[in-house]
Amino acid sequence: MKANIHPDVKESTVTCACGATFKTKSVKENINVEVCSECHPFYTGAQGRTKKTGNIEKFNRKYGLDKNEKAA
Repeated sequence: MKANIHPDVKESTVTCACGATFKTKSVKENINVEVCSECHPFYTGAQGRTKKTGNIEKFNRKYGLDKNEKAA
């Protein structure tokens, strides 16, 4: 590696919009973020579970062809 071309890495403070802070290493001293692991819905469990359906289920639902109905 070449000498004297790499930036100095120092301990920095990351501050989230929710107020949480934590320490990491970076070339910047202060980093501001909008979402962190303490307030993101995926990490907090507040994210709703969505039911995944395929194209056939979507088609049947769109045209009222449910499994409960009997064929004529």
